[in-house]
Amino acid sequence: MHYIIFDLEWNQADKKQNEDPKLPFEIIEIGAIKLNENFEKIGEFSRLIRPSVYHTMHAITQDIIHISMSELKREQTFTPVMRYFLKWCGEDCVYGTWGSLDLTELQRNMDYYHFPPLSDGPLTYLDVQKLYALVYEPEDDKKRRSLKNAVEQLGITQDIPFHRAFADAYYTAKVLQRISAEPSAQQLLKRVSYDVYRIPKTRKQEVHIIFDTYAKYISREFVDKQAAMEDREVASTKCYICHKNCRKKLRWFTPNGRHYYALACCNKHGYIKGKIRMKKTEGDKVYVVKTLKLIDEEQAKTVQEKQEHAREIRRQHRRAKHEQKVHEQNADV
Repeated sequence: MHYIIFDLEWNQADKKQNEDPKLPFEIIEIGAIKLNENFEKIGEFSRLIRPSVYHTMHAITQDIIHISMSELKREQTFTPVMRYFLKWCGEDCVYGTWGSLDLTELQRNMDYYHFPPLSDGPLTYLDVQKLYALVYEPEDDKKRRSLKNAVEQLGITQDIPFHRAFADAYYTAKVLQRISAEPSAQQLLKRVSYDVYRIPKTRKQEVHIIFDTYAKYISREFVDKQAAMEDREVASTKCYICHKNCRKKLRWFTPNGRHYYALACCNKHGYIKGKIRMKKTEGDKVYVVKTLKLIDEEQAKTVQEKQEHAREIRRQHRRAKHEQKVHEQNADV
């Protein structure tokens, strides 16, 4: 097993009306570093790509990466470059990126040019940006720093300029190597991420995974939010440690229609907070990403306060609708 740490640069339409909805971002550069199972560098990849869809460089892209369209016209198109890249990656590899965008856009470009999919469903990968936060900023591990900032914080030598695909892959690999040397690395590197460009097609393909401090579930597709919330697996708040049913303290509620919360209690392990994020599919249906996490009594009170706040918002909304209706009736008189 080995790691492919890669970065992409892409171009887009100069105007929204000129955008191809099947390919909003066209890859124009791939850079990658190959690491062995001990996180030692064993290979490099760097290729520019001649565009086939957008033949004018977007002004922002030009300012950031300083690649001219005339330079790209001398290169091969996506199909031969991608074939070579996949061959170079080899089998039994784990992809790694800084953030969550590159793997999705790589697969979108592959679909556009009729490549076989990298995976039949959600794809496991290392989000090095997330891992950096977990290791070096655990008090605020939701914070996402830029790659340049992380490199500076770790004191990594900046020997090539940022904002080109190979350079950013190179520095991402450097950060991952630092993380792999940490005492907690063995546990932290189990914190894999899931790219859901392809969501589970069936119940059997759904993702169930338990990390050190929480459990995650990624569902198949549902026609709408109501159908999702009526599904037994989606609504379940079983304890992910002992797998026993928990007493529901607060049933699922939503403050905004996108996030749902629940509070349950395991007789053995205490309070469990449930959180559901509703995600839209390209077919305008939905799938669910649910996390279950053991919390203390103070955190449980925060969930209860969140529910009361959601109730108050609904009361205000109903009151406003009622007042509007009365106003309209009085106006008709």
